Amino acid sequence: MTLANRRLRLFLAVPLLLLVPLIAMQFTTEVNWSAMDFLLAGVLLVGVALAIDFLWEKGCNGRQRGLLLTLLLLVFLLAWAELAVGVLGTPFAGS
Repeated sequence: MTLANRRLRLFLAVPLLLLVPLIAMQFTTEVNWSAMDFLLAGVLLVGVALAIDFLWEKGCNGRQRGLLLTLLLLVFLLAWAELAVGVLGTPFAGS
């Protein structure tokens, strides 16, 4: 896969992922995102996409890259969960 093709796929994933809650809001009242929620999710997703692209370009070996990508995704999921439901009880979750 070429560099441009990989980046295109990586950065097209961001709006596609943001479409999930947007579509869900049309069918249920359980999902209720504000414009700020979409903005924050977009910033988080673009940040992760940039970090993935950087790690891919850095040229580490496969094992190091896999470990760093796993760590990055775990940190992202922890931040997402904290913002969504406040698993750690920090002020960021509004608690």
